[in-house]
Amino acid sequence: MSMRTLPLVFINMGGEMLYILDQRLQAPNTAGDCPEKGVWSEQDRKRVMVTIIRTMFSKDFMDQLFKPQQVYSHRTLKTVLTRLAHTSIMRLSPASMDRLYELMAMAFKRQLVLCPRPRDLLLISYNHLDSVRRFVEDTPNVLNQVDETQRRVIEVYTTLSDAELQLLRQTLLIFLQDMHIRVSFFLRDKVQNPNGRFVLARSGPVPPGTEVPGMIRMLDSRGREVKRAHFPSGASYSSPEREGSFSLHGDRVTRLGTNVYGVSQEGETRHTNRSSAAKGSPGPRPLASEELNLLARLMGGLEVLQRPGSDPAYRVNLFTVDTGEEEGEEEAEAGESLGDVVTIQATPDAQASSELARIAEAFTDQQHQPTEEPCGSSSSSKGADLLALMDTC
Repeated sequence: MSMRTLPLVFINMGGEMLYILDQRLQAPNTAGDCPEKGVWSEQDRKRVMVTIIRTMFSKDFMDQLFKPQQVYSHRTLKTVLTRLAHTSIMRLSPASMDRLYELMAMAFKRQLVLCPRPRDLLLISYNHLDSVRRFVEDTPNVLNQVDETQRRVIEVYTTLSDAELQLLRQTLLIFLQDMHIRVSFFLRDKVQNPNGRFVLARSGPVPPGTEVPGMIRMLDSRGREVKRAHFPSGASYSSPEREGSFSLHGDRVTRLGTNVYGVSQEGETRHTNRSSAAKGSPGPRPLASEELNLLARLMGGLEVLQRPGSDPAYRVNLFTVDTGEEEGEEEAEAGESLGDVVTIQATPDAQASSELARIAEAFTDQQHQPTEEPCGSSSSSKGADLLALMDTC
C-alpha cells in the first residue's frame, strides 16, 4: 500500500465537504446585519468557509499530513474532518456529520472509479484546490496557504512514476471499496446502480497517450510492422482530448473534482460558484443539488450557543429527523393486540450502568498494564497529532 495516500484523501474529501457546506450555507435573505433565526448572512457564510480553509491548509497541519503514513480508518478520518468543520462558528449534529461523510466519500469514490488513468488523480486534486482557492480569493493570507499546499502536492506527486501512481490509486480504491451508499443524483444521472456501485461508460474519449481500440498490429522479429487487422471494439470510443494542465494554474480539462452542488432548484438554494462560471469552467449539474435538497433547511435546526468569552456557535442540523421512530411506535402500538410483546428498555438503568462501569474498569485495569510500546504503534493513536493541531488553532 502507498504511504503517500493521506494528503490526497484530505484534499479531495475536504474539498467535497467545503462544496456541500457552501451550498447549504447560502442564505435565502442576507438583508440586515442581524439575520433572523434560521438564516445565515453572507458574512457568516464567508467566515465559516475561511476559518475551515485556514485551519485545513495551515502549515503545521500540512506538515503533519504529508509525513509518510498509512491512510486512517473511516472512523478516525471522520473524527478529524468533524473537528475541522467545528473550528468555525458552526456545529454539526452527529447525524448530519455521518451523512455528510457519506456524501464526501461517495463523491470521491466516483471520481476515482471514473478516473481514466492514475495520473489524472492529480488533476482531480487540482480541481478541488482551484475551487477552494476561489472560496478565499478575497483573503490573501489564506489564499497563500492554499497555493503553498498545491506547490507541495506538485513537488511530491508529479515526480512519481506511473506504477507508483497506480499503487496510490489502488490504495484509495481499497480504502473506499466497502462503501456503497446510494446517492440520488448519481442514480438519476445513471452513473450509479441501485446496489450502490458505479457504472463505467464504454464510450467517450480515450486517455491521452493511448489509441482508440479496434486495431491489431503485427510486428516481425526486428520490430517492424508487417500486418494490420481490425476488430469491433464493442463501444464508441473517440480520440483523446488534450491533456490537462498539471501546473499551479491552468485548464484541468476534466470535470472530475469540480463543484457539482452549485446549481439548485428555485426556492431551495442559490447558485454558489459564480466565480467558477465567470471564468468559463464547466457548469455544475442541477441534479446534484437534489441530494442536498433532501436535507432539512439548514437553519431549521439552528440554535445559538452562547459561550462565555467567545463568539456564538451555531448548531446546525443538515438532515431531517428520521420519521422511522414515529412509525415504529405506531407499529408497536398496533402489534400489542396481536400477541405477546417483548419490551426493550431504552432508558438508562442506574444499577445496570454502575455494574457495567465496574466491569469495564476491571477490564481496563487488566489491559493497561505498564508495558513498553514503540511510539505510534497503537492504531487508536492515528490522527491524534492532527487533532492536537486543530485544538491549538
